[in-house]
Amino acid sequence: MRVVVIGGTGHIGTYLVPRLVAEGHEVVSITRGRSRPYCSHFDWEEVTAVVADRDVEEAAGTFGSRVRDLEPAVVVDLISFRLESMRTLIDVLKGRVDHLLYCGTIWVHGPTRQPPTTEDEPRRPFGIYGVQKTAIEELIIQEARRSDFPGTALHPGHIVGPGWPPLNPAGNFSLAVFDRLANGEPLLLPNFGMETLHHVHADDVAQAFVQAIANRDAALGQSFHVVSPAALTLRGYAESVAEWFGQTAHLRFLPWSDWKHTVSAQEAALTWDHIAHSPCCSSAKAMKLLGYEPQYTSLEAIYESLSWLLEQGILQPAAK
Repeated sequence: MRVVVIGGTGHIGTYLVPRLVAEGHEVVSITRGRSRPYCSHFDWEEVTAVVADRDVEEAAGTFGSRVRDLEPAVVVDLISFRLESMRTLIDVLKGRVDHLLYCGTIWVHGPTRQPPTTEDEPRRPFGIYGVQKTAIEELIIQEARRSDFPGTALHPGHIVGPGWPPLNPAGNFSLAVFDRLANGEPLLLPNFGMETLHHVHADDVAQAFVQAIANRDAALGQSFHVVSPAALTLRGYAESVAEWFGQTAHLRFLPWSDWKHTVSAQEAALTWDHIAHSPCCSSAKAMKLLGYEPQYTSLEAIYESLSWLLEQGILQPAAK
């Protein structure tokens, strides 16, 4: 089939596009043309690249028609963050597409109530990102139920893989956290370090999208979590990474009200978002209905990303 991937060279698209080509699909990748895939693959030679700035074209009212005119059987939207953006795309594609797959987030659930969270748990999102992503999911499911629009929502956890820093044990993206663990230095964590993070390798997310396309009937009108087999506590994550570097973790803890003043305002805001959610989700539904089989644990995915950072010299712990 002809599959149009919106945002084809990002975290997920880097792995999804080659998988689609390998499955025999004709793939069109829509990007702004400002980045290349994180990992090279010969299958990219068979991909049709379309350069388009979604924000600019949506403002002009032309993006939806651009996608429609590519005559896709399947559209994978990896970069939809606003309700009106998705509403316009659905309106244009009604009766013109066999399947629309949307990349959401496990943050649609808001704070974890009873881990592991399943897809039928109530949505209690907070923050613009979570609220908008939830609104988009609701629109897709409503359209599927009211007008048989062929939509599916997949909700990844914290995406990790070679090419970018992973979300760290403090719930932000500071590489200094990994440096401290690698060097056996003390690390401050908020509260008791028992909040959770739920990572997933980008290639496992790509696998889930391919499986949803292959199992269309089971996927239509449904939402699925796409995460690793288990979440990590901040403390457990830090201890494991220290051991991976051949060190013992020297962890110290401060109440949130004190800890937030030990980092920048930006890092504190990121940490708060992550620990306030403390996601811990189940992928059982995706495994049962789609045949999703995560190949990486959270730590395996994180270690692969850390290895890349070390190889590139981006992470440079002191010599032992």
